[in-house]
Amino acid sequence: MNIRELLNHKVHQAMQACGIPPELPALIAPGKKAGFGDYQANGAMGAAKVMGTNPRELAARIVAELKLDDIAAKVEIAGPGFINIDLKPEWLGQLLSQAEADPRLKVMPTDTPQTVVIDYSGPNLAKEMHVGHLRSTIIGDALARLLEFQGHTVIRQNHVGDWGTQFGMLIAELEEQLGHDREADMALKDLEVFYQQAKKHFDEDEAFARKARDYVVRLQSGDADILKLWQEFKTVSLHHSTEIYEQLNVTLTDADVRGESFYNADLAPLVKTLQEQGLAVESEGAQVVFLPELADKDGNPSPVIIQKQGGGFLYATTDLAALRYRVKHLHASRIMYFIDARQSLHMQQVFTIARKAGFVGDDVSLEHLAFGTMMGADGKPFKTRTGGTVKLAELLTEAVERAAVLVKEKDPALDETEITEIARKVGIGAVKYADLSKTRTNDYIFNWDAMLSFDGNTAPYLQYAYTRVQSIFRKAGVEPASLTGDILVGTEQEKVLGIKLLQFSEVLDQVAREALPHLLCTYLYEIASLYMSFYEACPILKEGVEPDVRNSRLRLCHLVAQTLEKGLDLLGIEVMEKM
Repeated sequence: MNIRELLNHKVHQAMQACGIPPELPALIAPGKKAGFGDYQANGAMGAAKVMGTNPRELAARIVAELKLDDIAAKVEIAGPGFINIDLKPEWLGQLLSQAEADPRLKVMPTDTPQTVVIDYSGPNLAKEMHVGHLRSTIIGDALARLLEFQGHTVIRQNHVGDWGTQFGMLIAELEEQLGHDREADMALKDLEVFYQQAKKHFDEDEAFARKARDYVVRLQSGDADILKLWQEFKTVSLHHSTEIYEQLNVTLTDADVRGESFYNADLAPLVKTLQEQGLAVESEGAQVVFLPELADKDGNPSPVIIQKQGGGFLYATTDLAALRYRVKHLHASRIMYFIDARQSLHMQQVFTIARKAGFVGDDVSLEHLAFGTMMGADGKPFKTRTGGTVKLAELLTEAVERAAVLVKEKDPALDETEITEIARKVGIGAVKYADLSKTRTNDYIFNWDAMLSFDGNTAPYLQYAYTRVQSIFRKAGVEPASLTGDILVGTEQEKVLGIKLLQFSEVLDQVAREALPHLLCTYLYEIASLYMSFYEACPILKEGVEPDVRNSRLRLCHLVAQTLEKGLDLLGIEVMEKM
């Protein structure tokens, strides 16, 4: 239980002892400014309004019932009825000592574990991954790591685009190139070029176009030869994506791939079910579900086509089949979709139909966690100089190259092996953190200089803060595990830093609940900043520092390093011992 939960429990008990209805909250929040308590309980005002009584008097009655002798140094009432709680330094010291000695930093696994399905990344296998896939991939992965750390069962689902009419054209092109004694992975070395060749061929050669259309039909009817070519194309294309995931330090593997094609067999039965329920009706030869719940301003219901006039299925059909599978076979209790904001209406339609059809019960949470767009310096979606899409592989290579230049400048004494390793962690970390540290729902401007800066809220700054702490232990010639004695909270800097460190699990709970990784980034930046203030104000290795104070401060340093390392790891960012 974290401090906020503990105080919430204690204050709520005191409120009930005063006859306040149990559904009224204690409203515990960390103190906003010095002198107004380490934590505040703000529930007295709302309760007084409901009960028709004076809020300050009610706050006094709550305080009289409050049992915080072991925890609080003082409890005061401020303003109209705020209850300010100052925590005891001895109690904080005990908690900090326990956290520093615990590999999980006293973050308890959840007592209500769920099965969470996370749908993220989902590139189109017909093309190479580009910057548009970055946000879904890294935000989704951060939540997968964090929820697993909390003790939930996380099932990653990479819903790749591996089906559809374009694959007829691509398979026909692959067959022609393989006929010229080329290996599939050589022919597909550059997917973008291959796609353009196939498209040109399709547009200019009628015989090839006929063959491509024929291959679509044969693919959909399960022709063995065509399926073999399709499988070959898919394998090579997936390998491209896997390389990117490894480079990005993203936990997706081939085992997490469940593409559109996986649901093919369920599409016709699904349409039949919707027809039998009276949800899908014929309209101009197509099967359509009309949703009055999502009507436009004139009251016209929102139409969702689930089968085209010619019998073909659409994204909505596949997404409904995937939802049904995730509930029925994966037993999901929470399903999180990290898909860009432009798909908002589509996701609302899919969720509404799934609930109306009974594919998903009220006990399952369906969440479309939309995100904004990565913009260039011109405020338009990020493109190459010629206006093309930026390949993700090229962007990551450039990030590492730029980081290598900076690392060399910072420490010319490093050898090539060290530079290569540090540049990889700094470059990739910088790209990921620049994205994760922005509010998920906002657009943001991609800027190399800002993301690779060693000042401010960036990955290099936090990685550098971690190495600074590690260097103290090298200088002291001490292994953190050998330190004994309690953590003593004597100065204001130690107290502020200590309380912030103990809020780690509160922050993780909020990130897990709202799927907003930027809250964790902000927290880690605050830890690093408070650590710098503590380091300047509280001597550690200087002569004249008492041994028990020295050990206590070294243990506090170690907890800072552990928290930075764990927090960055949950974001998928690596640290290094020196920089």
